Amino acid sequence: MSSRHAQDRRAQAPATVRPFQFRGRFLTALALRLEGAPPDEAFFEALDEQLQQTPQFFAEAPVVLDFANAPGIATTEKIRDLARALRERKLRVFGVQNAGPVDQSALEALGLIPVTAGRDAPAPEDGARRKRGVEKLLPPDNKLITTPIRSGQTVVAERGDLTVVGSVASGAEVVASGSIHVYGALRGRAMAGAKGDETARIFCQKLDAELVAIAGLYQTNETLDPAARNRCAQIYLEDEKLLMEAIA
Repeated sequence: MSSRHAQDRRAQAPATVRPFQFRGRFLTALALRLEGAPPDEAFFEALDEQLQQTPQFFAEAPVVLDFANAPGIATTEKIRDLARALRERKLRVFGVQNAGPVDQSALEALGLIPVTAGRDAPAPEDGARRKRGVEKLLPPDNKLITTPIRSGQTVVAERGDLTVVGSVASGAEVVASGSIHVYGALRGRAMAGAKGDETARIFCQKLDAELVAIAGLYQTNETLDPAARNRCAQIYLEDEKLLMEAIA
């Protein structure tokens, strides 16, 4: 067999290795929920004040516009104007939630995509049953980290609790589908119940976090409860409110 013929046969052989992979990722995005009235001068003054308080948190942040509490202003024109104003403030608006009948092609023309939260769009019963069956077969995969989490690091426990024996530095991020336990100072971001578990909690020996969140509901550093700040504390959800209390 000539070398040319062998090369031709290799060129025609089916590829055995795919040149890509789809991988699941936990991504942090902010949801800006409009509260009834269209954005006006007072709205943007309050927004600018918020952005100035924690510029490192909001800079280049991915944002979803949520019209659940303001269906009357979910029009193409108002969405366009709001997205433009936010992008001028260096917020990366990429999606829209609860926009009702707004045409998807109109959103795409604005560089936006419709985003559906998991709890707002439950799977069909058959799919939910299969999912529960698979989850029962998978044991919890709690994660234990015995070193401090440095700035720029992200640690994820996709199927259970996350325990950190040490501090979580400013600029670091810890994420868990269950609860988060930090035996040290919590100065970075902590997101528990990342798959919607509203019973998840965050525990730490010293609370000074940039952001804490449970099942998507979050608070930033400037809104931490003063009674729990810089103390051993727990954070949990109750009646759709994020509560903090000192443990000792």
